[in-house]
Amino acid sequence: MSNLIFETSREGRRCVILPSSQMHGDDVYNEYIRESALELPEVAEIDIVRHYIGLSRKAHGVDNGFYPLGSCTMKYNPRLNEDAASLPGFAHLHPLQPEHTVNGSLKALWHLQSSLCEVTGMDAFTVQPAAGAHGEFTGMLLINAYHQSRKDTARTQVIVPDSAHGTNPASAAMAGYEVISVKSNDKGGVDIDELRSLVNEKTAALMLTNPNTLGLFDENIKEIADIVHDAGGLLYYDGANLNAIMGLSRPGDMGFDVVHLNLHKTFSTPHGGGGPGSGPVGVKKILEPFLPNGTIIKENDHITIKNDSEVSIGRMRSFYGNFLTNIRALTYILSLGGDGLKEASKNAVLNANYMMEKLNDLYTVAYPGTCMHEFVVSMEKEKHEYNVSAKDVSKALLDVGIHPPTMYFPNIVHEALMIEPNETESKETLDFAIQTFRDIYHTAMTNGQALRDAPLTTPVKRVDDVLAARSPILIYKKP
Repeated sequence: MSNLIFETSREGRRCVILPSSQMHGDDVYNEYIRESALELPEVAEIDIVRHYIGLSRKAHGVDNGFYPLGSCTMKYNPRLNEDAASLPGFAHLHPLQPEHTVNGSLKALWHLQSSLCEVTGMDAFTVQPAAGAHGEFTGMLLINAYHQSRKDTARTQVIVPDSAHGTNPASAAMAGYEVISVKSNDKGGVDIDELRSLVNEKTAALMLTNPNTLGLFDENIKEIADIVHDAGGLLYYDGANLNAIMGLSRPGDMGFDVVHLNLHKTFSTPHGGGGPGSGPVGVKKILEPFLPNGTIIKENDHITIKNDSEVSIGRMRSFYGNFLTNIRALTYILSLGGDGLKEASKNAVLNANYMMEKLNDLYTVAYPGTCMHEFVVSMEKEKHEYNVSAKDVSKALLDVGIHPPTMYFPNIVHEALMIEPNETESKETLDFAIQTFRDIYHTAMTNGQALRDAPLTTPVKRVDDVLAARSPILIYKKP
C-alpha cells in the first residue's frame, strides 16, 4: 500500500501560494472563524501528482479492464460524448442565467426528451430526476398524483416482483405506498396466477423491469399489463435494462404507463464511484399534466420551461437536472442513430448469450434458455460440495484484472453471480473472460483454498466484511 497524502506531508512544503485575503475580520461572523489552522497536508506539486496518478492505477474501470457488472451496465463511454459536454456553450453556462440566453441548451434538452419518447414509446419526458432511484420516486409520485386527481384514494399498494431491484420497493415506500411482493414463476417471470390474486381495488401500480434482473424478457407482458389495467392500476417500467431492447421493443408498446431510464448506464456516461447520473422519466398522456415543474416543454413552437403548474408534483431537483450528463446521452443517441441503438442492443444480447453458452457446462445457469443482456449463475452446489462461494470466485477474478460480476443478487438465486458483458466488448475479451471463469472453476474443484485466499495481487487483500460494515474507518487520525 502507498502512503496516504497526510503521511507524505512534510512541514513547510508548498504546492501553491494563495494570495492574502482581502476580507477583514469584521466582514466574517465570529461563528465562522476557525480557532485553529486547518490541518491540510503540506506537499509539493510533484507529490500530489504522483499520489493521484498512483491511486488511479489502483482503480479498476472500463477504460482499463473487463467490467461485467450485471444490472449496472458498465460499458465503454465514447470520448465524443465528453467532447460535446465540454463545449463552452454547454460547460460554461450558469443555472441562474435568464431563459432567453440559453435557448440552444433548452433545444438540446427538448431534443433529448423527444428522442427518449421515440425510443420508449412514451408521450412526454422530464429530465429533472438526477439518477435512477430518483426517477423511480418521481414515477411513484406521478402515479399517486394521477390517482388522487381521480379521487381514487383507496389505492395504497404497489406490487413489486421478488426479483426486482432493491430501489423499487424503497421508492414505493418513500412515496407512501404499502409494498406487496409477487413471486416469480419457474421461468423467472412474474407468476400470473399470484399476480391475479394480489391485484385489487387497492392496487396503485405494478413496478416491473423487462428484461428483469435475471436477464429474461417476460413473455407474458401484455397479459400482465391487462391484469393491472383492468383493476385500475398503472404499470411502471424500471428502465435499468433498456440497453437490451433499444430499437427492438418499446415499453410504451408493452403497456407501460410510466418509465424511468438510467442515462448514465444505457446512454453511456461514466458512473463509477457514485456519479454522475441522470434518471429521466417518461409518461403516457394521462400522466403528462403532473410532470415536475422545471420540465422542458413546447408551447406554440416555443421551447420553454414548465413552472408553477397547479397539478404538477412540484420540482424534483434544482434547475434542469444533471445537464451535462443529459448532453452526453444526447450525443450518444445522435452519433448512433436509430439503427445504431438497435445494433447496440443486439450486440448486448449476443455477447451475453455467447458467454452463457460457453460457461453453462460448468456453471449452473439459474434459469436456462435464451437470455437478454445478462445472465445469472448459481454457485450454491459448489458452496455446499466444495466450500467455494460466489464471493470466492469474484475475489479470484480480481487477480487477473477482471471486475467481479454483481454478487448475491437477485435474492431469489442463492450464491448468485449476475454477469453482463455488455455490447462494447470484443469477442477476444469475451474469450479471455470465459477461459478465466473456466480456470477459476477448475481451481475450485481442485484447490478451493486458493480461491478462499484470493485476491493476492491487489493493494488490499481479503477484507473482513463484517468488521468493515460494522466498524468502518472513515477518517484519518493523525498520529
